[in-house]
Amino acid sequence: MAADAVELVRLRAVMLGSMHGRPPEPGAWQDEAVATLRERLGGPAATMAAYVVDAPDGPGLAACAVGTIDRRLGGPENPSGLTGYVFNVVTDAAYRRRGYSRACMTALLGWFAERGVPKVDLRASPDGEPLYLSLGFEPTTGPTLRLSAGRR
Repeated sequence: MAADAVELVRLRAVMLGSMHGRPPEPGAWQDEAVATLRERLGGPAATMAAYVVDAPDGPGLAACAVGTIDRRLGGPENPSGLTGYVFNVVTDAAYRRRGYSRACMTALLGWFAERGVPKVDLRASPDGEPLYLSLGFEPTTGPTLRLSAGRR
């Protein structure tokens, strides 16, 4: 999958553009994302996975889902502390409504299960929420807070 890194980042730009109403500006973020994908994908001990659907009518990817595994401190509901996080679920506009994101998500959830990850989180866009709910995800309670480096 590391060979798909450039296409995965292209699809990430498609997703970000869809979420924010305009495509993101090209920049260093793309090189950093490609480097991260090439470093962390593949191998039996990989903590990141990407499942893709190739474009049916030419080169490149039609869809993908990427996820990572984090080990946090365990607790009563998750003794191992293993937690999955799904991100970068996107289908190129020309290939939507064909079940590609569902296929990628199903494969990614299988990858988490094979590794004994009992809890998987994601942030859903309004367009993606019906898919995730149909796969068993549920809304969580409590606020999500974030501190960005530029605001300290």
